[in-house]
Amino acid sequence: MIAFLLRRVLQAVIVLVVMSLVIFAGIFVIGNPIDVLMNPAASHALIQRTVEKFGLDQPLWRQYLDFLGNLLQGDLGRSYVFDEPAIGLILSRLPATLELALTATVIAVGLGIPLGMWAGWRPDSATARMIMGGSILGFSLPSFWVGLMLILVFSVELGWLPSGGRGATVAILGVRLSILTGDGLAHLLLPALNLALFKLSLITRLTRAGMREVLPMDFVRFARAKGLSERRVLFVHVLKNIMLPIVGVLGLEFGSVVAFAVVTETIFDWPGMGKLIIDSIGLLDRPVIVAYLLVIVTMFLVINLVVDVIFSLLDPRVRLVEDEA
Repeated sequence: MIAFLLRRVLQAVIVLVVMSLVIFAGIFVIGNPIDVLMNPAASHALIQRTVEKFGLDQPLWRQYLDFLGNLLQGDLGRSYVFDEPAIGLILSRLPATLELALTATVIAVGLGIPLGMWAGWRPDSATARMIMGGSILGFSLPSFWVGLMLILVFSVELGWLPSGGRGATVAILGVRLSILTGDGLAHLLLPALNLALFKLSLITRLTRAGMREVLPMDFVRFARAKGLSERRVLFVHVLKNIMLPIVGVLGLEFGSVVAFAVVTETIFDWPGMGKLIIDSIGLLDRPVIVAYLLVIVTMFLVINLVVDVIFSLLDPRVRLVEDEA
């Protein structure tokens, strides 16, 4: 297991270095932030001092080497707009994004697994058909349109829930959380539902497929023949055997929930990393954009590693295959 972890950490470092080059080349060759940051009426001397301050007068290869050297020290540069460390800005918005992503994931798992199990257990029932039809809508409807409809119905027409913002928060170990307050929970509900819709449909269909595959197996028939209740058969024997692919998909999909929360955060004015990156792109705040992308890449690498470890715990065959490789 130790050799496996060391190998994966080394792979992660290589991926980070390669991605840093790709991100740097993709971001730093597009546009000129000076055109956005500086007043067109500014003097040439002021513009030149600003260019030198941000190191934009250096050749691209020199800028990358400086960037890589600072990256090894944990420094991703200072925001052009806020004049603060870019990584600090990203990390200050990270709790809001993680809170939204975790809530959306809990909603998707809490509803998707039971709905998928029912659809797989009673595939010919009217309820199962409604569940699968709803999952198709969840895949098909664009999240920005669903978000606008949620605001229109529940905020504008019914007035039940606020249309944007994070609401009241409380500090737990220095981290601001909105889910622990009534006002914060009301602000969280609509964006979490919007973000969870696609994942809910995915988990529902994945669970149904697993149910349809496992139910005809001999061990299920044997469990029923022993006189076990249908509930125990489903929630102990069947669910245990379909959890492995679900865990794998959940791990990867949680990273995508964080990465693609941009649309939801923008629609609902949620003060997370997604809202920050959209504002930074509009202002060509390169250090913040690069810091955000590297944080997302790192998050995906960590999640993949955790999923692999969980796989090896749930199924020893996974660990044995890795060791032999």
